[in-house]
Amino acid sequence: MSMILRAGLVAAGLSGAHAQVAGHAIVIAQDRLCVTEGAIGNAPDNRLSVETMKMRAYVHGWTAQSLGAHFTYVGPTAQESRLGSGEVRRQFGLKLRAENACNLVYVMWRFEPESRIVVSVKRNPSQTMSSECGNRGYQNIKARKGHATPPLRPGEKHDLAAMMRGTELTVTVDGKEVWEGDVGPDASDLNGPVGIRSDNVRLVLDLEAGQLRGPHPQFLAACESGPEASD
Repeated sequence: MSMILRAGLVAAGLSGAHAQVAGHAIVIAQDRLCVTEGAIGNAPDNRLSVETMKMRAYVHGWTAQSLGAHFTYVGPTAQESRLGSGEVRRQFGLKLRAENACNLVYVMWRFEPESRIVVSVKRNPSQTMSSECGNRGYQNIKARKGHATPPLRPGEKHDLAAMMRGTELTVTVDGKEVWEGDVGPDASDLNGPVGIRSDNVRLVLDLEAGQLRGPHPQFLAACESGPEASD
């Protein structure tokens, strides 16, 4: 099954975006996102919208470990959700090698109280469901080289992109490299799709992923949603 809906940068997709991904770009439309929590709606000009206080989704198809988002920060959600730690965060981010709810790599842009990029590996080798791992297994990874990110204000447009080659990760914001480093051996054997996540923010966005080169499985597992599949 092919996940290519529209290849390249098309007028209805990311023609105005600057989020860069490796190789040929694949525009990710709503019907290629498996939403495990919250909701993703349609916005004008074939864009995606997020209004729920928690959103989790992954690309239901084979792509490279390269994902970019061109988004408008609309503002905070009317209601707020707390993380498992009890903390309230406003953030949007990308998921890489998202094997399951307990094992994946996060690239999160935390909007408040300080705008910054946080890269984490969530690793719980013997667990796959959210009820098993909860918020355990996170390790924040220090960048080998990093730069400050701009503050976010409602109505502003920004680009966030991440690309992995092996365990090497590069993150760009508005076309500028802001995080570069090695995520470490805990991520080396993870095998899963790319995806997105948000907490307590409203967004309008476009997504594009890098096209996967070389052999890969021709089948896709069914989209699994619900609390157990949500990270």
